[in-house]
Amino acid sequence: MSDRISKPLWRNFTLTLKKPSRFYIKNISFPYEMFLVGDDTIIIMIVKLEKLVVGGQALGTLADGRKVFVWGGLPQETVEVVISKSKKSYAEGLVERVLTASGRRAAPKDDCYLSTSPWQIMDYQFELAQKTELVQEAFRQQGITLPKSQLATDGQDFFYRNKMEYALWWSNQKSQIELAFHRRGSHQKVPVASSSIERPEIFAEAVRMVERLNAQQAEARTYQSLMLRCDQAGQVSGGLFENYQPHPQMPRLTDTILGREYSYLPNGFFQINLPVYELAVAEIRRQISTDLPIVDMYAGVGTIGLSAARENQPVSLIETNKAAFSELQNNCLGQKSAKAVFSDAENALDYIIYDINLIVDPPRAGLDEAVVARILKSTPKKLIYLSCNPITQARDIAKLTEKYQISQNFGYNFFPRTPHIENLVVLERL
Repeated sequence: MSDRISKPLWRNFTLTLKKPSRFYIKNISFPYEMFLVGDDTIIIMIVKLEKLVVGGQALGTLADGRKVFVWGGLPQETVEVVISKSKKSYAEGLVERVLTASGRRAAPKDDCYLSTSPWQIMDYQFELAQKTELVQEAFRQQGITLPKSQLATDGQDFFYRNKMEYALWWSNQKSQIELAFHRRGSHQKVPVASSSIERPEIFAEAVRMVERLNAQQAEARTYQSLMLRCDQAGQVSGGLFENYQPHPQMPRLTDTILGREYSYLPNGFFQINLPVYELAVAEIRRQISTDLPIVDMYAGVGTIGLSAARENQPVSLIETNKAAFSELQNNCLGQKSAKAVFSDAENALDYIIYDINLIVDPPRAGLDEAVVARILKSTPKKLIYLSCNPITQARDIAKLTEKYQISQNFGYNFFPRTPHIENLVVLERL
């Protein structure tokens, strides 16, 4: 094996070129270097990277004009890229060596960073600036200029995740189970000795559980994964998911958001980074008109709508996931002004009326066309749109500007050291 292939970046990379293939060579432009490593064909090219894209990769251009999406690189860097996928219109790859480094490059804390948090390679202020620009660019592509805002953060860029799921890996060398993550874009596993993206209490408990498994001489193949979660006080709950067996019963956890207490199951839906999530919910609460009812169309377990509502303010919460709806019902107990509705958004359009505060927090695919059409027909007074995908958010809001204007925009760094962005747009009826 070439010594260049043994570098730290390479250890975290998954080959998709399984055998030497004329197909891949046909789609590769010169100049390139090709190595045979076992049964694998390794193709390495020199690329000048241009910018980061929403998916998290750096974008470059190959000699034949095709775009290449690269993990492990930063804008304006010149890098050697291992090509992992070569299509007629684009390619994908991973930085194997940095030839000319960006001044914003940082040394990653974890060997496993490509699996968990691929933006560990840049300084934190640069990450915040890049995410702000990616949101602005998504809206510019729709012909919209957003009000300028800085990405909100609590400054905690490591050890923030309150939930983590680990794979279990069998070490033939040590004859024992080890914690692992899946390599990015693969089902293959890479063992991990440390990880700095989740709360320390979680990793410490994961280590203890693996030690107990090894003391019992358990086998990794018995288990699908290990899932752990902790509340803000550091109490950990979770369990091992055994293959072909029901999930274990797990003790519930409790946290507060804006002073309201929520009880939840560790394997249920609940936010990963509560301190930053609470910043977003607090802003939504400030934006709510207190004299109008609230309709929360993608309510989840209710943490936005219930936390944003004032005392006795009517709030209808629409949710279609059965597990989330069960938690939502539990969270509505004792609040007579709250109504939980089991439905998908497209079948609850009658709740979108003129004099309401409408909150939408849809999945990455964005709003269903029927929901957009209903909003344009009924024109609720205020529309508050929280999104984990600025591309689909910008697409939806471009349609809604027929009847609405953007009054404010707020970005939130829910997932530091990853490409994920959360964006909040407040729209007022024209």
